[in-house]
Amino acid sequence: VVLDLGVSSMQLDEAERGFSFQGDGPLDMRMSQSGPSAAELVNTAEEAQIANILYLYGEERASRRIARAIVQARAEAPITTTGRLAEIIAKQLPRPKPGQSHPATRSFQAIRIAVNDEFGELVRGLEAAERALKEGGVLAVVSFHSLEDRIVKRFLRLRAGQAGGGNRYAPQQQSAPATFEVKQKKAIGARDEELERNPRARSALLRLATRTGAEARRVTAREIGAPELEGKR
Repeated sequence: VVLDLGVSSMQLDEAERGFSFQGDGPLDMRMSQSGPSAAELVNTAEEAQIANILYLYGEERASRRIARAIVQARAEAPITTTGRLAEIIAKQLPRPKPGQSHPATRSFQAIRIAVNDEFGELVRGLEAAERALKEGGVLAVVSFHSLEDRIVKRFLRLRAGQAGGGNRYAPQQQSAPATFEVKQKKAIGARDEELERNPRARSALLRLATRTGAEARRVTAREIGAPELEGKR
């Protein structure tokens, strides 16, 4: 089973999908084209909820300042394009130095994760993969940012009986029969030759695990440290 997480190059490159600030387009960000869009979120959510999304899903330290600016801007006119949202965010942060990412990168990531319930989908996907794999089957997960990778890492360590201590999102777990064997302690990054062909692979991390014969069991977001908004379980 292969889980290739996050947004695709096609979605990023099509401005009308509203995922990227590189080209101005409608503020959408929905992968399945169903449910509330990013525009609905930023124009209707309370300031505190927007701040929590930016902090938990984007690790944006200026989350409160950005959320306040979004609420002030939408009071003047609805925020309907990626370009306007990126401009609002960029004004709240220092100008990036050469080689640094765009100031809106973390916030766009956070909003996209919230719109698509990406962490919920990841938890459900890991649980489904464990049920589907037979003994000897291999699980391969490709993640593209640190929050995703930490969730996958904790899931595999927990299922391999190597959970260790807890963190701010996940309590320490009691050991149970191992459902996976993890041979590589560190995630595998892209090689130089692959980066030459596909620069977007620079942030990709691959983790592998082999299924044991132990019975699959349920997993919760809290168990594997997946950040959750307050009141959402």
